Amino acid sequence: MTYQELVYFHLATILPAFLIGTFLLLRLKGTPLHKALGRIYLPLMILTGITTLLMQAQVGPRFLNHFGFIHVFSLVTLYSAPAAYFAVRRGDIKAHRGYMVGLYVGGILIAGAFTLAPGRMIHDWIFGPTVHSSGPPSAPISSGKVRAGSTYGSIDSC
Repeated sequence: MTYQELVYFHLATILPAFLIGTFLLLRLKGTPLHKALGRIYLPLMILTGITTLLMQAQVGPRFLNHFGFIHVFSLVTLYSAPAAYFAVRRGDIKAHRGYMVGLYVGGILIAGAFTLAPGRMIHDWIFGPTVHSSGPPSAPISSGKVRAGSTYGSIDSC
């Protein structure tokens, strides 16, 4: 998969997870609806964690020329989602609640805030392209072009 295809898949998992997670945090816990939505939410978050590990870091230093600081949230997600599931299965509601709140805050809100940093693809889609020292500014996204030397690839490449 190209980076851009990974971004689209990531959005297809994280956006419904954000909506479901928000709903679950605001509603009564332990109901049949809560349990049913949790069975959707956790696999979405696991898929999100796996997908983001496949996405090469675009901003900041890289480890093994691939992983960046933001990947810590991927690892936390891949730990917290199963831990939350096993906690509720053994009846440890307090631990389940802690993992789920941490998963939502760290895996969705904080990691999501980092995606809005200049130089990231989502930032460029929302706020317009930024100028990087590696190349000239790009044409607007609507033209289907991206800046020279971009790590994203062309919008037309999908």
